[in-house]
Amino acid sequence: MGANSPKLHAPIHSLSANSSGFQVERTREDWSSLTYVTRLFQRSKCLSDHTLLLKGPYVTTWLLNSKGRKPCLIGAAILGVTGFIFLAISKNLAILYIGRFLTSVAFGTNTVINFVYLGEVASTNIRGVLMSAMGAMFTVGSIMVFSIAPYVSYRVSVYIPLAINVFHLIVLFTIPESPIFYAIQGKRKEMLAVLEDLGRPNDAEKIVSEADDLTETNTSTIKDWKELFMVRSNRKALFIVVIINVLQHGSGVMAVLFFSAAIFNMAGSNIDSNVAMIIIGCCQLMGSAVTPLFIESTGRKNILIISSSVCTISMFTLGLYFYLLFKGFPVVYTVNWLPLVVLILFFIGYDFGLGIIPNTLMGEMFTSNVRSKGSTLTLTTSWLFGFLVSTAFGAFFVTIGGHVAFWFFSGTCACALLFTIFVVPETKGKTLLEIQQSL
Repeated sequence: MGANSPKLHAPIHSLSANSSGFQVERTREDWSSLTYVTRLFQRSKCLSDHTLLLKGPYVTTWLLNSKGRKPCLIGAAILGVTGFIFLAISKNLAILYIGRFLTSVAFGTNTVINFVYLGEVASTNIRGVLMSAMGAMFTVGSIMVFSIAPYVSYRVSVYIPLAINVFHLIVLFTIPESPIFYAIQGKRKEMLAVLEDLGRPNDAEKIVSEADDLTETNTSTIKDWKELFMVRSNRKALFIVVIINVLQHGSGVMAVLFFSAAIFNMAGSNIDSNVAMIIIGCCQLMGSAVTPLFIESTGRKNILIISSSVCTISMFTLGLYFYLLFKGFPVVYTVNWLPLVVLILFFIGYDFGLGIIPNTLMGEMFTSNVRSKGSTLTLTTSWLFGFLVSTAFGAFFVTIGGHVAFWFFSGTCACALLFTIFVVPETKGKTLLEIQQSL
């Protein structure tokens, strides 16, 4: 998933090199400061990754319980491979947009199914570890883009994720179906076989009981949607995960990544922006790799509190730097390394908790019949908010100064901190049924 969601500046660099026959009409104005980045990003990257990928989850919601989790994963992988083939053969923007559309729908679909699947196949004691490890794996894919794409042609930067997607598709044929899906379908023999393979034979009765409850009370997708809002526990779960995911996107992480090169250039940093992004990517991996080690002992809530605090302080400090730069204080020119250091701290803090835990909660807090629908609604809301934030950031950065945007991000992270302290429940060590009962 990380390799499927490249962070703009590498593909832009490769396309601008004009080494692969890609035809884009450009003017001198297009290449000035943020102008070209904003135009191509908003038309292709931002539009596809935040708007078009919303189609993926809605296609998934009714397929998960009728066709199964595994077929949906395979279908999404095929869609991703097809999309990257279009990107690899693209000679103009039309083919590029088709490829971006297909990969974005595949990305959105995979996001929902992964949370549903991992939440159902993992036992209670390792569920948090597996779901938080997704963040680390996402970061690994992103680092590949940061490290390779700026220095190779556009074609090569597409062939790499294409190869990863083909490998991913092959591996999917070897994974088991979700035991909860088999239980819902009344296939007890298959369910027991899967649980035996997963090392969870003692969980059979719990899964059968949960599946029986779902079968008795839910017979249609419409009823599932109604239950998402009518049942108190689902309604509260939806409120919590929507708010924390919106605050996650409001932290400014995607906007900062998309415009990282411009941030370093406008800050007067003498560090190459591509090198800086590789450093940041490695720090992201450092933060996300630590989380699975502590998530079951420390708890989701405590990690989220620490992460939100670090992000709040980091964004406030970066805003202060750009405020002093905006006002012309000469002291900033003696510390032009500060933006990189602050962003490193921000991304370590973000990927330690705020970038991972909201997604973990999304896979834990819904009942099986509404999990895909709750995840879909959550991702729709948060991605649309992320689209607005990422689109507005470039304009704000140039017109009113970067300090305003960074202080807004700091305020959003502070809201995430307070929301976590007073509202977000601890799910450590609880079964999915116990989490529902606590809500």
